Amino acid sequence: MNNRDKFIEIYKTCITRDGADAFLDYLIEKTDFFTAPASTRFHGAYEGGLLEHSLNVYECLCNFVKRPHFCDKYGFSFTEESLAIAALLHDVCKTNFYKTEMRNVKKNGVWESVPYYTIEDTLPYGHGEKSVYILSGFMRLTREEAFAIRYHMGFSGPEDANQVGRALEMFPLAFSLCVADMEASYYMEGLNPAKD
Repeated sequence: MNNRDKFIEIYKTCITRDGADAFLDYLIEKTDFFTAPASTRFHGAYEGGLLEHSLNVYECLCNFVKRPHFCDKYGFSFTEESLAIAALLHDVCKTNFYKTEMRNVKKNGVWESVPYYTIEDTLPYGHGEKSVYILSGFMRLTREEAFAIRYHMGFSGPEDANQVGRALEMFPLAFSLCVADMEASYYMEGLNPAKD
């Protein structure tokens, strides 16, 4: 099963609230979600990188919260739907966001024109908050889901550290998604310099 089919299967199985079908249609018909990169030069900087990253975050998030005793020990409870929404859709802000340009690069002493990704932000509304904004146009998010998506970057974003810390403390799904996003980015997708 390819990544597109895997995503759609998880999405349709887990996300059933009002507006979910319309949002999936939007992703398929009006965005480049299934072919977009996840970044211009870091994790997932290739065609389909955003889709792969979203699936990786889903896997990491499910593994993180389903560890023995995790939810029981801290009294957390997450629905399968919330896990799928938070993980699969946390980076929808990156749809229709990258474009491909060409540049000259010298390879083996010969100049060659190669493609690379640049940013064309037509909706400059931040990162996590933009994903929440886009999703809210189709389906109602729980407060826990909205904060998880909004603060999935954790302390690596430009926000005030006290504000981020408070959000991660108040909303366990936000902390869990942040951990899953970092695990996927740094370990599954190769940003960890120790791997080189």
